[in-house]
Amino acid sequence: MSSIWRLESLNLKRSILIFIFMYGAVCQSAAQTKFPDRPIRLVVPFAPGGVNDIIGRRWAQEMTRVLGQAIVIDNRAGASGAIGAMEVVRAKPDGHTLLIANTTTHVLNPLGNKNLGYDPIKDFTPLGIITMVPTGVAVHPSMPVKALKELVNFAKKNPGQLSYGSAGTGSITHLTGELLKKLGGDLKMVHIPYKGAGPGLSDLVAGHIPVYMPTISPAPLQYHKAGRIRMLVICAEERLHAVPDVPTSGQAGMPELVVQAFNALFLPANTPRAVVDALSQANAKIMALSQMQEFLRQAGAEPVVSTSPERTAQFVQKELRRWGPIVSEMAME
Repeated sequence: MSSIWRLESLNLKRSILIFIFMYGAVCQSAAQTKFPDRPIRLVVPFAPGGVNDIIGRRWAQEMTRVLGQAIVIDNRAGASGAIGAMEVVRAKPDGHTLLIANTTTHVLNPLGNKNLGYDPIKDFTPLGIITMVPTGVAVHPSMPVKALKELVNFAKKNPGQLSYGSAGTGSITHLTGELLKKLGGDLKMVHIPYKGAGPGLSDLVAGHIPVYMPTISPAPLQYHKAGRIRMLVICAEERLHAVPDVPTSGQAGMPELVVQAFNALFLPANTPRAVVDALSQANAKIMALSQMQEFLRQAGAEPVVSTSPERTAQFVQKELRRWGPIVSEMAME
């Protein structure tokens, strides 16, 4: 009996040791999978001062409060956002690196450059759409035009003498300029690409370029209100509350000139679903805030309060199909 008792006692001790080991392993695993466990990097693929940067910084501020972990802004401008996008593609898929992308990085770049280096669908994990933002047409106050039709007539009378700036070749603002040229009767206007919205807008304010196609954000709206630039139209179907004096493109006589960009959040491909869900829930809390929505509207953007990773993926695919023929047509001109 004593030998049996000793054997049972030994087995019990072994069972206890195994339990302690497994419990410790589970606790250690739980500690290791805590998210986020360090500051998160939000890559802004454009220069400071543009709409992506402005919206990204406010989003980061609110997300920091919700997650209790700092969100660090990392501006990686160049190649119409492709440099910043590739930075996220190469990042570790653990949820600690995000991209605030837009129509340029995830629709126009892939459509216009087959050697881009990334696939907008396969190389990213969508998180959610934040806003829909229209573009516009703005001129320097020294330009003798106060309406879109006047700008078109001026360009026709001065073929090849008028230039316009955009946030970069292949950007949504570049598309706006090319659509204006096409709809205006094949206008001869020279395109001047910049490395982001901020530098181009600064040159318009300084009078270095006569025309600029901004993505609507606080900066161009404030410059317009101060009389330092003149917004001729908003390329949307409805006027903006922030600048009720500026007509829509339809009201200005060019209803086809409706161009709206999206701002959305993406992670590297293969990011764990648990991490995506945690960030998605935090994003939903942020977008439900009335102060966040008001900030976005004052910035000229329409907040998207009902979104999901699945809806974001579907929307990007739809935009790729919508803009594909237009970008191809422009590339052939």
